[in-house]
Amino acid sequence: MIAHLRGKLILKQPGQAVVEAGGVGYDVAISVPTFTGLPALGAEAALHIHTQVSEDQIALYGFLEAEEKRLFERLITVSAVGPKLAIKILSGFNPERVVQAIRGQDHAQLTRIPGVGKKLAERLVVELKDKLDDFAVAPVQTAAQGPAVDDVLSALVNLGYQRPAAEKAIEQAVAKDKALAGDFDGLFRGALKVIR
Repeated sequence: MIAHLRGKLILKQPGQAVVEAGGVGYDVAISVPTFTGLPALGAEAALHIHTQVSEDQIALYGFLEAEEKRLFERLITVSAVGPKLAIKILSGFNPERVVQAIRGQDHAQLTRIPGVGKKLAERLVVELKDKLDDFAVAPVQTAAQGPAVDDVLSALVNLGYQRPAAEKAIEQAVAKDKALAGDFDGLFRGALKVIR
């Protein structure tokens, strides 16, 4: 089985890359984060590969980060999630957000990914929420850190909002107006406007 591929990048487009190694061009399915991280055409590229063998084909799925490959392999253990859908999921959100949404049982966040309906979101949470403990997830990086940001996050969670939704609302409010990062009242009002 092919587990790693290094060679000249001869084609790249969303969803696909072709890497030439030893005179052979390998057609590899990729996620959007991997596509955006690939070097320019003609440069050397290295991908972590998951090889999927079925009756009628051998398909390669490539990832720049080993962590993304591990999450992909975890996703395809869920019934009704094949490799193509797993790539779509990883293209909808970065791996950290996927892990946070599943761990946080945030069905609403998961259903924003094309191809993931309510039932599939529930299945992802049920089948994976206890199987992602080995994935390191950093706190969501907002444009600002500090007591006001922490206090607003705490206030929103205490009001009943899901933590990932509250973090995203704070991030969006600060992105609109950086001055809000140190102002509890302004940031709280700005985050509430976004979250509703």
